[in-house]
Amino acid sequence: MEIRARQKDNIVILDICGRIDVDSANLIEVVGQCIHDGFCDVLCNFEEVDFIDYMGISVIVIAYKEVANNNGRMKFVNIPVHLKGVFSISGLDKVIDMYATEDLAIASFKEDKIIEKIKKLQLRRRFKRLPIDIKIELKDKFDKDAGCLKLDILNLSAVGAYIFGCEKFKLGDEVILRLKLAPHLQEIELEAKVVWLPDKQVQPQLHPGMGVEFSNISSSVQKKLVEFIERNLSLMSTDN
Repeated sequence: MEIRARQKDNIVILDICGRIDVDSANLIEVVGQCIHDGFCDVLCNFEEVDFIDYMGISVIVIAYKEVANNNGRMKFVNIPVHLKGVFSISGLDKVIDMYATEDLAIASFKEDKIIEKIKKLQLRRRFKRLPIDIKIELKDKFDKDAGCLKLDILNLSAVGAYIFGCEKFKLGDEVILRLKLAPHLQEIELEAKVVWLPDKQVQPQLHPGMGVEFSNISSSVQKKLVEFIERNLSLMSTDN
C-alpha cells in the first residue's frame, strides 16, 4: 500500500493506493504523524484502493480511533463500487462520513466547525452567569515549577469564568484553577482553557484578564457550580 499526503484548508488528505490488509500498519503510522504535526482532520481518498480485507478494516478502525481520541475527524471520499459493500458489511459506513467528491468532503469539515461553534454558544447560553468576586488560585497546567497565582473571578458559569488580574496567558493555554464555594467552602479544582482576552483599548475595565472555558469537568462538579450560581442569583433577586 502506498500513501501520498497533501494538505488543503488545514485538512490532511491521504491518497491511498493499492491493498489495505495485514501489511498496512503504515496507515496508522501516517495518521499518528499527522496528529503529532497538529493536523487532526484527516480525509482518506480511496479512489485507487484495489482491495480491503477484514485485517484492513481493523487497521482503518485503529486509525479512526486515533483521530477521534485526539478530538479530530476522519472522513472518506471516492469510495469505489467494489469497496462499498465491504464498508457496509463492517458497519463503517454508519460510523464514518463518506463523500462522493473531495469538494463536498472538504466543505463538510467547514460545516462541522460552524455547527460546533453554534452548539458551544447554545451550551453557554443554557447556563446562567453569576457576577461575583471569588478568590482563586491559578496555575499553568503543564508547568509544574510555576507557582500559583492568586486572582479573582468576576463572573462564573457552569461552563466557564472570567478571571481578572492576569495577563500571563495567551489564547489556547490550559490552566488549573482552585476555588472554594460557600457555604461549605469545599475546594474545587477545575481544568480550563483560555478562550478570550479583552482588548485593552476597547475594554480597559476588564484588562488584564481572560475568559476561560472549563474542560474535562465532571457532572458532579458541574452540578455543584449550577447549585451555587442558582442560589446566589436567587439571593440577589431577593435583595432587589
